[in-house]
Amino acid sequence: MRAIRLTFGAAERLAPALGGRRAALLWCTPPSGRGRRRDDRPALPSRHDTLSTGHGRRITVQSWGPERAAPVFLVHGWGGWRGQLGPYVGPLVAAGHRVVAFDSPSHGDSGPSVLGPHRSTAAEMVDALADVVASYGPPAGILAHSLGCATSLVALSDGMPAAPLAFVAPAADPLARLGEFTAALGAGARVEAALRRRLEALAGRPLADFAVTESAVPQRPALLVVHDRDDRETPYEQGRRLAERWPNGELMTTTGLGHQRILRDAAVIARVTDFLTSR
Repeated sequence: MRAIRLTFGAAERLAPALGGRRAALLWCTPPSGRGRRRDDRPALPSRHDTLSTGHGRRITVQSWGPERAAPVFLVHGWGGWRGQLGPYVGPLVAAGHRVVAFDSPSHGDSGPSVLGPHRSTAAEMVDALADVVASYGPPAGILAHSLGCATSLVALSDGMPAAPLAFVAPAADPLARLGEFTAALGAGARVEAALRRRLEALAGRPLADFAVTESAVPQRPALLVVHDRDDRETPYEQGRRLAERWPNGELMTTTGLGHQRILRDAAVIARVTDFLTSR
């Protein structure tokens, strides 16, 4: 870490553009960890597909339930995969839905992103959701976790058909800590500005689009936010603000579940399932 800080400190003074590009590679590297790789998919018959998208990506898709039923889409977060959202499959299928889950580029079993293996961007996660919905039909509901919540709202802003939204531990402003990130690298304002320019170039859109608590989403379907006060990855305040600013938004607050265990909590599963199936 000391070597990294020395390198980025020098880039701040001498080559901020190069420092911004190097910082972007680090920012675009999803985290790994046992919690993110947990596989909670049920022992139910399912169908596996590989979707070759118009964006040149290979997306792994898995679905459960009758193919003619209205689909509920499961959207994982940064560094996650479809298996994390497995506890919701059985209850949603029992309620008569088709459940469709997928892995974004460089996540789970899907192919690499435009940046290569083990790297990805939020914009690619937006594109992956839009491509899957275009292939499997308009959603009856969307269940998303962490960064998948922000990318779902961006896809909605881009014209994805509206559907009830259940957001668990939402990262509603994923770029809020960009300054902390560059400071941790030992860089300053010049590298941070270059990093922002690089991320905008990769996304092909303004970074402000991903601050979904501040942006105006034209379609406002029913929204349930579930967030834990002890979440160390996405601050509880982000979820609370999103629910408060959303017309008729609902907030379920938990304590002691953090960012990952909240997905497996029985009360959360019941509330989310009831919210999506009652609409």
